[in-house]
Amino acid sequence: MTSQRTRTRMIERLREQGIRDERVLTAMAAVPRHIFVGAALAHRAYEDTALPLILGQTISQPYVVARMIELLLAGRDSLGKTLEVGAGCGYQAAVLGTLSRQVFAVERLAPLLAQARENLRTAKLSHVRLKHADGMAGLPEAAPFDTIIVAAAAPSVPQALLNQLAPGGRLMLPVGTIDQSLCLFERTDKGCVETRFDPVRFVPLLPGVE
Repeated sequence: MTSQRTRTRMIERLREQGIRDERVLTAMAAVPRHIFVGAALAHRAYEDTALPLILGQTISQPYVVARMIELLLAGRDSLGKTLEVGAGCGYQAAVLGTLSRQVFAVERLAPLLAQARENLRTAKLSHVRLKHADGMAGLPEAAPFDTIIVAAAAPSVPQALLNQLAPGGRLMLPVGTIDQSLCLFERTDKGCVETRFDPVRFVPLLPGVE
């Protein structure tokens, strides 16, 4: 099957799995996922599964990417100014770029960040700003953010990330170690409100840079 046909099938499958926001589906359809997984795995790019990257990292399955973004978008016109923690290969940053006013993405692993830069150039999506940085510290020089999305799991939400949320902002983070759940944190006038969603499996959020 051609990449266009398999991409179309991916969108059909996301609909079947319950993704309803047409903005998310359009964004997922617009980004050529096969560019981000490497030539050896390109034939599997549109399967609903996580795939391996270098250095023991993974690219999240399409459903999880769509689900996280749909929850962050719910009831909002756009994601606004967005921070992604854990840029990985650049795929999710590319999807976020179609739904955000600005996207900043940080990655702690320098070789992976270099791969993300190249992938985004290949996909002609150079407007995403990438930085080699400790994701647990966020990106204070660019804060505050309307949206923060974390592509790794932590036992609890890092306070530095909560501090960088704008009023009314939302943060999506997989929380847990062995058992993980998607958690949405919203900054309201009365403080931070947490809502738990689906069980997931992510690599751990680690401090420092390499």
